Amino acid sequence: MPGKNQHVVPDGNGGWNVKGEGNQRATANFRTQAEAQQKATEIAKNQNSEMFLHGRNGQIRERNSFGNDPYPPKG
Repeated sequence: MPGKNQHVVPDGNGGWNVKGEGNQRATANFRTQAEAQQKATEIAKNQNSEMFLHGRNGQIRERNSFGNDPYPPKG
């Protein structure tokens, strides 16, 4: 069973948070988006879930799935 999807979101103070889906509090905080993305990817891989990278405006810029993809791909 997959774990919680991980979201990289701006923290409002110029840094970036990694948050599990549905969590109020951040799992971790980083100065750069790249550092937060690396941690969120690591957690998502461990939990066979997805990682969502949000821009400063809150829009999802990128999405990666780890363990949730059907194989072979449908279509």
